Amino acid sequence: MTAATGFLSQSRSLRKLTFYFALIALGCMAFADIGISTRSPAHELALMGQGLLTPRVNDWGQWLEAVTYTVTFSLQGVSLATALGFVFAAYYHRAGVRFVAAALRSVHEVFWALIFIQVFGISTLAGVLAIVLPFSGTMAKVFGEQLEEVDSRPARAVEQPRGGRLSHFFYTRLPLALHAMGNYTAYRMECAIRTSVVLGFIGLPTIGFHLETALRSGDYSAASAMLFTLLALLYSLRFWFRAKLLWLLVPLSFLVRPLSAEWSGDNLQQFLRDCIPAPLREDWGLEKTQRWLLWLGEQVGNGLGNTILLAQIVLVLTGLLALLASTLNSRHFVAGWHRRMGDGLLLVLRSLPEYLLNFIFLIVLGPSMLPAILAMTLHNGAIIGHLLGRHSDELAPAVMESGPLCRFTYFYIPTLYQRFLAYCFYRWEIIIRETAMLGILGIPTLGFYIDSAFEFLRFDVALLLIAVSAILTLSADALSRHLRQRFLASDLNLQKRATGQHEGEVWTTQPR
Repeated sequence: MTAATGFLSQSRSLRKLTFYFALIALGCMAFADIGISTRSPAHELALMGQGLLTPRVNDWGQWLEAVTYTVTFSLQGVSLATALGFVFAAYYHRAGVRFVAAALRSVHEVFWALIFIQVFGISTLAGVLAIVLPFSGTMAKVFGEQLEEVDSRPARAVEQPRGGRLSHFFYTRLPLALHAMGNYTAYRMECAIRTSVVLGFIGLPTIGFHLETALRSGDYSAASAMLFTLLALLYSLRFWFRAKLLWLLVPLSFLVRPLSAEWSGDNLQQFLRDCIPAPLREDWGLEKTQRWLLWLGEQVGNGLGNTILLAQIVLVLTGLLALLASTLNSRHFVAGWHRRMGDGLLLVLRSLPEYLLNFIFLIVLGPSMLPAILAMTLHNGAIIGHLLGRHSDELAPAVMESGPLCRFTYFYIPTLYQRFLAYCFYRWEIIIRETAMLGILGIPTLGFYIDSAFEFLRFDVALLLIAVSAILTLSADALSRHLRQRFLASDLNLQKRATGQHEGEVWTTQPR
């Protein structure tokens, strides 16, 4: 009786929590700009569809160079981030290390790139560092938690020699976590390729640079060739991103595209000086400083408000799409080639960067919040839907035979709801982080004001706004973790899986 009462109480709490989030998102919709400003979206979509069916590479040399830059950026970034993240993970029990790792991963890769471009120019070093810093923070967290979750009995059974703490770690704890760490590193390589493509949209010579050029000029056949190249790189990873090949590929990437930079000591000194807030740097008076603070506060308020508003809408719409999309690859609803097609569609949607999807929707629908809402909903909904569909295979069939609608409403959703909410809360931090960044495309989130500050060389303002974005991301992470622990504590295995594999992705191919 007590267990049943507790279950009913928890169910009511989950329903109440869902209701509040949906109500907040509904209120946000009233303030969101979701208009369509283009004259003929259907015509533009038709042209894009025609381009997808007729891919064309205009310059094979340029294509090869773009692929090379994308792969080398990714390999260099992941290899360096793995090494740095591993060092952090070994000391992740220390509060200072956890704080540094959290600070590194709270700043989006694009924002890191904008900073490093000011110092090192459009260079390989700027691109690689933009991947290394946030990725190392993320990998430190995941590696650290994977090391904490291993069986502690071997470490207790083997006596630690005096001064041999490092060897004790390598022989007792590391071997048990090595497989999971290798699988997660393979997933981060997929993320790095997507990140490299996005960095191309801000000037680095990767696939994304040529994708943006083709899309802006309406050359959709050339854009589709680059798009298919991106998908081919992502889906071929399991065949070439293997331990026995990485000993050759990683050194080769540094030989093919050595780390280089265009910088000077004077430029660095000037940049550091410009990062000091203007009232302190210029010794302004009280009146001018107050006007500057009011202007900065207006930017922070507008950017912060629009970031939260857009993220809340996307979170709820992502949940709705994920529940519906998960039936496309669940054995409780589809089988055979229908399931393979549904699963393939979800894999394609989650493989396309949100920045790219947003850019495409901007061309079709015009500038507003609607392209960002659609882009992030499709990407995140496909990720969660893919995972829920796979997890549903663990469920026994419903006891009573029923139609698809009744099965979905009365069996499927109630059984998977805790898992569904855990993944949604886990994605919440990432949604806010991406929402802030997508402002670079013209949406008035924090990224819009950050990009404008860099454009007008107001580096002090840009860094302050980036700090606000980082604090918002860390706050969302802390709140989502609190909600998961409070309302979803009964599903401990899911908690570990969602936290340990970052964004819920599962790599089934063992690195060899």
